[in-house]
Amino acid sequence: MAEQAQGAGAVPLSAVVADAANGVVLALAGGGDPYALSRLLGQGDAMASAAIRVLGADALAPYALDHRAVPGGEDDEAVVREALAAYPPGPDASAVSVWTYRGLVEASHAFLPGGADRFPQAPQAASAWVTDDPWPKLSHRVSQLAALALPGVAPDLADRLAVRTDDLARGFVRAVRRRDWLQAAGLGRWLARLPDVPRTLGLDTGLTFVRRMSDGDPRVALHVVAARQFYGRGG
Repeated sequence: MAEQAQGAGAVPLSAVVADAANGVVLALAGGGDPYALSRLLGQGDAMASAAIRVLGADALAPYALDHRAVPGGEDDEAVVREALAAYPPGPDASAVSVWTYRGLVEASHAFLPGGADRFPQAPQAASAWVTDDPWPKLSHRVSQLAALALPGVAPDLADRLAVRTDDLARGFVRAVRRRDWLQAAGLGRWLARLPDVPRTLGLDTGLTFVRRMSDGDPRVALHVVAARQFYGRGG
C-alpha cells in the first residue's frame, strides 16, 4: 500500500498516518476545532486514501462521540469511498486486511449520515482464527485490529474474543514486558471493551504506563485515549 501511494520525494505514509492519528486523538480528547475527516485527509489525494485505509475505522472514531464532532457530510463520504475503492482486500489478502476493511465499512455505515446505501457491503471475513490461534499469535492479530474496538463495530468479533479474554490479557503483559507499546496499546484497547478482564491485570494503570513509555507515539495515544473515552479504562 505504501509503495502505491508514495512517490519520489513524497512525505512518508507513516508521517501522514501519524498526523492523522494525532488529529483523531485531539478530537477524542475534546481539543481543537470540531473534527472533520475531509479537512484532515482531503479528497483526491492517494496518500490520504492510504492513510484512511491504515487507520481504518479509527478515521471515523470521533463521530462515535456525538458531542465531539459533526460528520462532514458528502465530503467525508467521498474521501472514505475513495479509500475503500483504492485499497480493497484482494483474493489473497490476510485476515487482518479483510477485517480492517470490513471495520471501515461498518464504521461508515454507523457514523456517517449517508448510511449503508452510500458504501459497499462489508465483506465476509474469516473468524476461525479467534478460536484456533495460540495466544501469542492471537494477541498479535488482535492488536492489529484495535481500530475495530469501537462501539457498534464488529460486535460478532467482540463476542468471540470475549471467550479469550484471559489469553489477550497474557498477550498484553507480554507486550509490555517486550516494550512493544503499540501492540500493548492495541490489546489494552480491546480488553477495555471486553467483559471479565482479570482485576489482577491492572489494565487502567497499564494503559497509562504504556502511553507514557511510548514516547508520544500517536497511534499508541489513539488506542489509549479511545479506551478511556469509549469504555472508561485507563488514566
